[in-house]
Amino acid sequence: MAKSKGGKSLFSLSTLLASFFGSALIATAFAYFNYKFSEYKFIDFKEWVFYEKSNIFTPKEEKYVVVFYSSRDADTQNKLANTNLNIPIIAIDYYNTVRENSDSTTFLRSGTKNSLNFIQRFNIYESPSIFFIKKTKDTLYKQDSMIRKLDNLDALSKEVDKL
Repeated sequence: MAKSKGGKSLFSLSTLLASFFGSALIATAFAYFNYKFSEYKFIDFKEWVFYEKSNIFTPKEEKYVVVFYSSRDADTQNKLANTNLNIPIIAIDYYNTVRENSDSTTFLRSGTKNSLNFIQRFNIYESPSIFFIKKTKDTLYKQDSMIRKLDNLDALSKEVDKL
């Protein structure tokens, strides 16, 4: 007697659907990741008050390099003061220490609440961190680069000079 084979084929409908949904899930996760990390944020200097010594900082330039740093690291603070780029530097101190501005670096400080909001808004996890901002109108600036850890100010000088 011949028995019929009731086996499954290698290419079943369930395998096809599982592959499709798996691929769709991966594509969705990838698209969300790219959207989330390419989403740049805004900073309005009317709402976010920073101080140069005792004066309120009002931005005047079209672009800035923003460096969030700790004044407890004197080496970073001194290098920032002596770094000359073709874009002015705004150096925001985590510890809110008053520091004299240099020719190309404006040292800023703010209240604790403002500093914490700044850290949360821009997802700053390491110090010193760096990113660029670009003026969109009046006192409103848009983040113009990804935020990254500043490892080497000398390398930064070479990168910025290419812009």
